[in-house]
Amino acid sequence: MASHPTERPLGVIEAISAVRDQCPNAAVRSYAESALEIIKRDGATALRQQAHLVLSTSAGWRGERADQVRRALQHFLAQTQTPL
Repeated sequence: MASHPTERPLGVIEAISAVRDQCPNAAVRSYAESALEIIKRDGATALRQQAHLVLSTSAGWRGERADQVRRALQHFLAQTQTPL
């Protein structure tokens, strides 16, 4: 699905924060919150792994915002292709 012409791409932290704040699944929201804490604690070295895990756990989330979040996380992961 192509992004909306006026859609501003999300940054990776913004995308994970959107999962924490907007995903209807409480367990996924909790995981995203934990991921943000891990990133805060460990810094950039944890970013790729946490983005991958949040993307995986939020796979069941549907809708426009979910699609926008997934595009942002997939884009980030594509740009940082190194082994997890």
